[in-house]
This record gives sequence, C-alpha cells and structure tokens, in this order.
Amino acid sequence: MRDYNMNAPIRSLVTLLVLSLSGLFGWAAPAAPSRPNILFIMTDDHAAHAISAYGSQVNQTPQLDRLAREGMRFDRCFAVNSICTPSRATILTGKYSHINGVTVFNRIDGAQPNVAKYLQAAGYYTGLLGKWHLGSDPTGFDKWAVLPGQGAYFDPDFLVPEGRTQIKGYATDIITDLAIDFLKNRPKDKPFFLMCHHKAPHRNWQPDEKHKAMFAGKVIPEPATLRDNYEGRTDALHENKQRVFYDLTRNDLKLEPPTDLTGPARNQWLNVKPTEVEITVLGQKKLLTGEELNAWKYQRYLQDYLACVQSVDDNVGRLLDWLEAAGLRENTIIIYTSDQGFFLGDHGLYDKRFMYEPSIRMPFIVRWPGVIKPGSTTDAITINPDFAPTFLEAAGLPVPVDMQGRSLVSILQGRRPTDWRHSFYYRYYHDPGDHNTRAHYGVRTETHKLIYFWKKDQYELYDLRNDPGEMHNLYSDPAQQGVVAELRAEMLRLKKELKDDDQFADKMPTNGGVDGPFPDKQRIPPRVL
Repeated sequence: MRDYNMNAPIRSLVTLLVLSLSGLFGWAAPAAPSRPNILFIMTDDHAAHAISAYGSQVNQTPQLDRLAREGMRFDRCFAVNSICTPSRATILTGKYSHINGVTVFNRIDGAQPNVAKYLQAAGYYTGLLGKWHLGSDPTGFDKWAVLPGQGAYFDPDFLVPEGRTQIKGYATDIITDLAIDFLKNRPKDKPFFLMCHHKAPHRNWQPDEKHKAMFAGKVIPEPATLRDNYEGRTDALHENKQRVFYDLTRNDLKLEPPTDLTGPARNQWLNVKPTEVEITVLGQKKLLTGEELNAWKYQRYLQDYLACVQSVDDNVGRLLDWLEAAGLRENTIIIYTSDQGFFLGDHGLYDKRFMYEPSIRMPFIVRWPGVIKPGSTTDAITINPDFAPTFLEAAGLPVPVDMQGRSLVSILQGRRPTDWRHSFYYRYYHDPGDHNTRAHYGVRTETHKLIYFWKKDQYELYDLRNDPGEMHNLYSDPAQQGVVAELRAEMLRLKKELKDDDQFADKMPTNGGVDGPFPDKQRIPPRVL
C-alpha cells in the first residue's frame, strides 16, 4: 500500500503555501474538511462536446455548467478502453482491462478488490444505483439497485439483493429519486460514497415527452467531419459499421412499423437499416433518399440523443439542489463523468470504441468546496484508472500499489506534480464485435496520437496540434518517421510498464449481444413500485 501519511508534514507545508498564494490572487480556500462525502454521477455515452461547459455547439446544459463554474473541468480526461463494461470495471478497480479481467462484455469477478470495498471498510456508507452492466452482483455496496443488462428507459426493472422489481416512470428520473432516497435514509454518523449511474444517453436514445418536445423542431448543426470519406485512413475505418448514414436502424430513427406486424416480424422490420424513408411534411407525404435522407437521419439521431442529455442535466440540478437544501454541499465532493465519449456524427459515426478524440474523451467535472478553486480548468492528461485512487486519497486512505491510476487530488488542489504523465496507453479488444470495429491499441501524447490496428498490421498517426479533427493520417509521410519511431517506442514502453502481455488479445469472451447485454436474472417475479 502507498503510505501517504509518511509525507504528511511536507504535504501540510505545500498546502499552506498554496492557500497563501491563493489569498494573494483573491481566492482564499478554507481547510478541506475530513472524510468528505463522495457523490459520483456517471452517464452512459455522454460526449464531452454535448456539454456547453465544454463548448458544445449543439445544446446547452445549465446544471452541468453550474457544476463546472463551482468546480474544476478536466479537458483531457480519457477512457483507456472506450466501451461501457470495461470502463466501469476500470473505474471500480483503478486497473486496466487486462489486469481486472474485463476486456469486453465479460463479467467482473466480484471477489477482487474495488474502491467501494476500501471505502466501506474505512467506515463509508456505500451505494450503487442505476446502470451496472458488469454481469455479477455488485460487491462492496451497502445498498444497491441496478438495471439488468442495459435496462429500459421506461418502467425499468431493477435488480436488488432481494430479487427483481419494476418501478414505473422514466429511468433518469427514477435513478435520481433512488439517489435522493439513499441520501435521505443514510446513517447520519457515516460519510457516504454513492455511485449514481444513469442509463441515458445510451442507444436507442428514448427521451421522455417533455424533453423530446424541446428538440423536436430543432435543427442541430452538423459537425465538419460528418461526411468524412476516410481518405488516407486504414482499412479499419473503412470497414466500420457505426455510420450515421448507413447503420442506424428504423428502431434508432423511431420509425413506426406497420400495425399488423407483431413479435419477431416486428423486430425484424425495426432492425432494418433503411435506404429510403417516407415522412409527412405539412400534411404531405415525402420520400427521402440520398443526401436528403442522410441529413434527416443525422437530425433524428441528435434530436433524441440531446433530449436524453437534457433530462440528465435537469436531474443533476435536482441532486445539487437537494444537497444544498440538506446542508451537505460543503462537505460533499461531486463528480460528473461518462463511461466514455461518443461520436455525434464526427467522422460520420455514432457509438464509440475507436481511439479518436470524440470517442475516448470523457467529460470530467469535479466540485469540492474548500479545495477546488471555482471555475478552474486543467489540461493534465487524466485517465479513468485515476478515479479510484482519487476517491481513496480524498477520503484520507492509502492507494493500493496494484492500482494503475494515480490520484488527482493534487491537481484538484491546483498543484500538478512535476512528474505527471505526458502520454497514456489505450487498448480496444472487441474484434470484429459490434459495429465491426477493429481491435487496436495506441498511445496519445499531448501533441500526437499513434494507433495500431494489430490484426491488420496498419497504423494511423495524427498531429493533434495541426489536425485536431484527425483527418490526415501522417504515418507514411517520410517527414514524420522520427515522430513515428518516438511514438512507437513510447507505446511499447507503456505496454510493458502496464504489464499488457497480450493474454486477452485473441481470447474474446463470447457472451453478450449488441452492446453486451447480460442474461437477466429472474430471481423473483416482478413487483411494481
């Protein structure tokens, strides 16, 4: 175990110095309270560029912006395996997929240590509410209620220790209600650690009526790379099946099947990827094809996606308001993030998986009164293995030496360590998997990115300073061979340092379907709450 207490005198002096300097610049923070509460809010597939605090051009998120104004926004936070189940396992364990054993949609071994167990053993009251998607029962939580598999947006079932139950309503509202109930009924003599995990805005993007109406008539700006033709890129990008124009289904686009279709025939109709669509405009029927259909598909996708995001934003506001009314604001750390990023038509794509910026970049916003200077930002390279160590140090606990992430507490205090990372290692395994996204690993530095599709033996190199949209693959450019050599060496160095020995590279678990729903556990007959 890392013993942070050994350096307590040094850390105290540094803290005093930071606070003194803060006073000189007009911000004097009080001493951080001991054993803070921790509220971790995570959505599913929420792209950072769908948050106005991150400069979104497609919508406004006033409650998340409020959190950012009162805390710190991380501008370079990344998932090390951009897919739901592995990211969740990494956040819990502080370890890469090849160490915690969750590389695709396989179940997590609940016997292994996780951050909730450490906090629970230290006297925290722990809870997990909402999406779980790790197959086995949650461990380390005093209270949990999780969606089976992906769960449903409307009238969802929940798995609880006693069995299975159904709750009427909309999932985002329900999960927030459960979180508030957890907070109301917690033991008042213990700090709490609550993981509030929303299903939204995961595919197939089903908003409630209120938020659906907000976006029904909106025209969403198209991203500059929506019609990317992938010139100069590897075969992997050409072979993908997660394109907005070609791979969204009738179900994704909310098209209504003929009334006489039922059962398997209805599902088959909904799963078709349409090449023409008939819509009604001002009472007149119109057949959409070609570019007109493409533009319509993008609008339908984003309207529903953003409506789901808006519901999340409203419910984050509900939680913030409740904490303030309950007098818990000052001693509660609030974190908002997503399990990874998401393509919003960038490169013509939806979904995630690829090591391109919209997919791997996670929103990460932290409010910690008395510790974080309000309105702060950081461009320190942060990865999701860092989350668990951060929770532990914030709670005054040592970080286990086998965790591969690093605590962010010093960065939250405004002190980036001189030895902070300048690069990170990424690996995606599920090949061909859903959407035919090819397996790859790579390295991202502060200025460049190298991606290696190992089964194809093909590379992509991007200069992120001059090509932030990642449109120009420079790997074969003779002038870039020095950069290629440096990045390959760094990639292999990190691979070795992280003990990634390819043990999972060609041994993919087969359980799981589209986005890996696990078989439901029929423990007891459903009951309605």
